[in-house]
Amino acid sequence: MTAEWYVLIEEDTRATERVDGVELKLHRWTLVGTHHIEGEEAQALAAAEDAALHYMPQVLARHARPGDEPARHALLTRDGAWVVLVRQRHRECHIRVTTARLMHSKEEKEAPPKSLKEKLRSALDGPPPPDKPWAPAGSS
Repeated sequence: MTAEWYVLIEEDTRATERVDGVELKLHRWTLVGTHHIEGEEAQALAAAEDAALHYMPQVLARHARPGDEPARHALLTRDGAWVVLVRQRHRECHIRVTTARLMHSKEEKEAPPKSLKEKLRSALDGPPPPDKPWAPAGSS
């Protein structure tokens, strides 16, 4: 298998919820971009740097005017990931940009539809037992 490289972009999405009269600001990293890169690891690293320096998060893009340039602080971690703080007009967002090599890919496979007889039988018998959860080889 030849190496296929990707640039992954994650945004720190926020939602504010009220619970028992207390306002909670919930943060969650969300994968917002998976970009296939033609070429080798060096091209992927260059593309990741470009994304870290120029990608505009949706939270800020919605409120941007033509010609706006947000403040940006880009940090490169030891493992090669970029963590970027982007600020504009009292709004801020964090993004994380990483490179990744595709190691495995498998297409979805759907089971054939059940016949009427099978549907009736499963309704009477109840659901089948759950599959055994994954565990590393050699563990019990």
